[in-house]
Order: sequence, then C-alpha cells, then structure tokens
Amino acid sequence: MTILITGASRGIGAGLAAHYASVGEEVIGTGRSASALLQLDVTRPASHAAMARKLGDRAIDLLVCNAGVYLDKGNDLETGFGADLWAQSFATNVTGVFLSIQALLPHLRRAKNARIAIISSQMGSSRHAPGGSYIYRASKAAALNLGRNLASDLKPEGIAVGIYHPGWVQTDMGGTSAAITIDEAVRGLVVRFAALNIETTGCFETWDGRAHDF
Repeated sequence: MTILITGASRGIGAGLAAHYASVGEEVIGTGRSASALLQLDVTRPASHAAMARKLGDRAIDLLVCNAGVYLDKGNDLETGFGADLWAQSFATNVTGVFLSIQALLPHLRRAKNARIAIISSQMGSSRHAPGGSYIYRASKAAALNLGRNLASDLKPEGIAVGIYHPGWVQTDMGGTSAAITIDEAVRGLVVRFAALNIETTGCFETWDGRAHDF
C-alpha cells in the first residue's frame, strides 16, 4: 500500500509516517522544507502540480490530508484575529486540503479502493461551540464540510473520504498539557483509516472510534 501524508515533518503527520513505515508500507511524506521526502507547500497550486509530476503514474492508496496551522491561538476578540491570519489559515487548512486532493485525484483513481483521510478537529463542530479560536474553528468546520461534499462526489468512483478528530494531542499545536500523546493518536487513527470504506464514506469520527457531532 502506498500512503501519502501531507505535513509529515512533525507532530501527528510524522507519527503516522513512522508507524506506516515500521509496518512495511510505502510512505510518501510531504513538507515545506527542502529536506522533506517530497517538498510541498499546500498553499501553492504550483507546488501541488510539481508534486503530482514527481509522482508520475504511481497509484496512491491512502491520502492523509494532515497539514494544518493554528495561528489565532490566544488572540483577543477586541484586537486580534487579523485578516492576514484568516487568509493564511484558510489557505492551509481548507484550500490546501482541496488542492492536495485535486492534484492527487489521478493517482487515487489508479488505486483499488482508494481512501482519503482529512484531519479536521472537534473544534470544527457546530454543535460544540464554546467560543474563541474563531479562525481555527471556522477553518476546521470548512474542512469538515469539504470532506462531506467530496465524499458524495467521489462515492460513485469508489473513493472513500473520512474526516477525523485526532484528539487533543501533545504536539507544538496542542501543547504539553494536551490529553493524549502522538503515539496514542496515531494508534487510534490508523485503525480508523483502515476501517474507512465506501459504506462509511463521509464519516466524522474521533481518533478512538466514536462518531462525532457535526
């Protein structure tokens, strides 16, 4: 199985890449730095086009759209949440997801029973809305909506799409006081990805297997 993971240079993405490599899967990890296995800036269409060219005619069995940013953490309602943060966050967390999927559709179509996993967040849930982090919450809600609609459009082709809350994870984004480790999140997510199929396409699930409220 060939697995492509965006944002694989650190955090959950790096953890997923290490896990899949350890069990003998072919892993293609992307990152913005030149040292990444496959360089990709998810905000740039030209970067996606270059990535697709480098992959040639390879089939991708599982695409994990993991690259994301949380730029408005701790911003103040009265003075924060600048327009530049909105633009940068949506460019990565929403447009970047779409461009990755769009660029890799030919590669996914070459695989049998291809799957797409989109890392969203419970912070994108409209039902659970405690306030704050407006930009991040809005971008993850948009990623969830994007995944649900892609699931409908790609179902006739046999490509399943799942959307996942990875947990509150001890990463640079989640902080050291987060509830679970990267290893715990990875162990749960790989089970979720393995269970994803055309019957469950469009699901929004937590890392530990619970259906999440939209």
